[in-house]
Amino acid sequence: MRVLLVEDDARFARALTAALRRSGYEVDHAPTAAAALAAPPGDLVLLDVGLPDGDGMDVCRRLRAQGEVAIIMLTARGEERDRVAGLRGGADDYVVKPFGFAELQARIEAVLRRARPRPAGLREVGDLSVDLDRHEARVGGAPLTLTRKEFHVLTLLVTEPGAAVRRERLLTEVWHTSWRGTSRTLDVHMATLRGKIGESAQIETIRGVGYRIVPGPTRP
Repeated sequence: MRVLLVEDDARFARALTAALRRSGYEVDHAPTAAAALAAPPGDLVLLDVGLPDGDGMDVCRRLRAQGEVAIIMLTARGEERDRVAGLRGGADDYVVKPFGFAELQARIEAVLRRARPRPAGLREVGDLSVDLDRHEARVGGAPLTLTRKEFHVLTLLVTEPGAAVRRERLLTEVWHTSWRGTSRTLDVHMATLRGKIGESAQIETIRGVGYRIVPGPTRP
């Protein structure tokens, strides 16, 4: 998941970039409006309103005109009229500084869920194939026997192959809880899934973040 951070405050940008990267995001930084419009927008834009060479509101409108990309405005302008202008200008969300990273993380996940198309059809990772419509999984054409929760976990992974899926999201969407005591249950399910899919695909642990699924080793 690639994030474009548009922020002219170098110190704030460094701190936020480090936090985002620890959470598994790839981050590009643009300190000006011109740099933001010249950079690839990636999957999500975190956009400051006050920029040295232009207005973030205008940048938002121009990015929105270029195509569909998730945009969250980050700004110290907290008046209702500013929030309304930002949302009407094309932003998906509007976060007022100062904010905690946990809140920003939750808002990013909510915006991306809304922007992401509903899972449908066939997903393939290596020799593993998952049919989301039929609720079936196969390895090399052979069917896998999965519990409902195992299939739900696998669905979240294969819908975004190669991307980090946070533990908190898995716990919330599969077990409908954020209680950390359920983490051991998640670990057990991951171990079971690894055993069932074998070398067809690899479920990697991203320390302190969550999991991602990638193709298995290439056979000679």
